[in-house]
Parts: sequence; C-alpha cells; structure tokens
Amino acid sequence: MTYSEKMAFRVRKALARRTDVVELKMFGGLGFMVGGHMCCGVIREDLMVRVGRERFEDALAERHARPMDFTGMPLTGFVYVAPAGCRTDAALRAWVRRGTSFVATLPVKKRKKRKPRPRKKR
Repeated sequence: MTYSEKMAFRVRKALARRTDVVELKMFGGLGFMVGGHMCCGVIREDLMVRVGRERFEDALAERHARPMDFTGMPLTGFVYVAPAGCRTDAALRAWVRRGTSFVATLPVKKRKKRKPRPRKKR
C-alpha cells in the first residue's frame, strides 16, 4: 500500500516546529508519532488523525471525516479525513492540532532501544 507523498510533506510542514516527532511506516502508510504516541498519519490519500474517544463523535460530525476502519472494524478515537477535508493548509493544521492536542494528554513515552535484527544469510 502506498501513501501520498504530497500529503506527508504537508503533515511534516505542520509538525516542523516540534522536536518530538518520529515517522514510522505503519498501517500500510506513514505514521507520525508525537511524544511516543501515534498522532496522525497518511494512508493512501487520506489523513489519519488520533482524536481520542471523548472527541471522536465531534470529529465525525465534521465534513469529510469518517471512522478509521483499517481492519474492517472501526477504531474508536481515530478518524480518516478525505483530501477535501484538508485541502487548505489551515484545515490540515487544524486536524493535526486535534491529534497533537489529544496526545498531549497522554504520558510521554521514552523510545525503547530495539535489539538489532540478525541479518539474513544469502
């Protein structure tokens, strides 16, 4: 699965002033971790935003937002936003702010050191 490089660039720009952002390939797209927590991401052409359970229904009331249903079952607290819902930079920043506002309520995670994976022999 691929993701929109253009949308990823725009999300990077929206998060550029932060020093606690880590990008990870996940969900078949690109995820942006803030403070060690999934904040938002890009899957295909859509923006994915973690809004939390308490603000989930409010987010769904917005035009162009729908539940994140990556596995066929909606993930409460996460929404997909169609490209039309974040066409302007201001609209994109507003959605990204929803994600960063939610993860700011969570305790900061320390990044775990990963064990090196053994190389496959050829």
